[in-house]
Amino acid sequence: MSAQTEPVLLQTPLFLLHQLLGAKMVPFAGYAMPVQYPGGIMAEHLHTRAAAGLFDVSHMGQVRISGPDAAAALESLIPIDVAGLPLGRQRYGYFTDDAGGIRDDLMLTHRPLEGGQGSEYFLIVNAACKTQDLAWMRERIGARCRIEELPGQGLMALQGPKALAALQTLLPDVAKLRFMDAAWFELPASVCRHPVFISRSGYTGEDGVEISVRQRDAEPLARALLDLPDVRPVGLGARDSLRLEAGLCLYGHDMDETTTPVEASLQWAMQKVRRTGGARAGGFPGSEVILAQLDDPARVARKRVGLVAEERVPVREGTILVDAGGRELGRVTSGSLTPTANAPVAMGYVESAMAVPGSALFAQVRGKQVPMRVAPMPFTPHGYVRN
Repeated sequence: MSAQTEPVLLQTPLFLLHQLLGAKMVPFAGYAMPVQYPGGIMAEHLHTRAAAGLFDVSHMGQVRISGPDAAAALESLIPIDVAGLPLGRQRYGYFTDDAGGIRDDLMLTHRPLEGGQGSEYFLIVNAACKTQDLAWMRERIGARCRIEELPGQGLMALQGPKALAALQTLLPDVAKLRFMDAAWFELPASVCRHPVFISRSGYTGEDGVEISVRQRDAEPLARALLDLPDVRPVGLGARDSLRLEAGLCLYGHDMDETTTPVEASLQWAMQKVRRTGGARAGGFPGSEVILAQLDDPARVARKRVGLVAEERVPVREGTILVDAGGRELGRVTSGSLTPTANAPVAMGYVESAMAVPGSALFAQVRGKQVPMRVAPMPFTPHGYVRN
């Protein structure tokens, strides 16, 4: 009998650089990805909060959608205002399914074409979902617009309070970007031979940018950024603890096809124009379910909330939440003892009646009931610059 072979992992354009930097590589969404570097997760987390961390997120899916009907086509899949998104602006959103569940979450940008002639929509989707997302889009709207994946394209996030100042030493014009603005830029030819697309956004709760870069330019750009005094490489471990402190969902954990946007407390991403009474209300998969929940909160049986443990005991994903009598109220979907909050924090779903800050409940951890309270999110203040 032959030995079972391990699946071959894909590599990002920065794979060799990660190895040279001493990263601990792990399988993630079919890719070999750095979970941490020699300094450790806590140091990477704290450095990002204090200065600037560089993340490789090239495993994410990058998709271009274009054509005269592109905005209307996307609005048939995404319950956000696509048609009203100004050129050079970005929005958070999600694909919903016919039952009202969340198929994936995404970032959507209305961007000029490289070179400036015309425009297109640029989507960044989760690595584990990108194959199914592309199939879903092609099935539902493929006849209405052009859908093009950008395989092998590099994507990196420079995050932290000193991220913009660091990047300005290479690219002074990046200072013109406001929060959720995006534009094409040309870096010095010694760093990048082609234009890069930069958005002032990220998923750490800090100020910063995400940079979409041609595959051949990714490593030279990463090296140039890491040469800057305030920039250090950061892996998936700290990326997870940073986004948890920031109260940001991770798809497949804090939301999925079993949760609606309203249950996941993500209704803020749905603009009025797509809601009941709006000019383009509904028309997306599961709209009847989602709009009914928005219009009548009594239809929402559970809600995603923030949780803080009253004892210094980490409460992990999957932990059952109960009341004082042991009745199950919900479950934890993400949890950790995070460095900046310096407390055991978590996110999870509880009965809607308990989804009020200050509500007391208990987590069942190794046979012990750990007292917890529902708390507002984020657990540490956001550092976004909304100028």
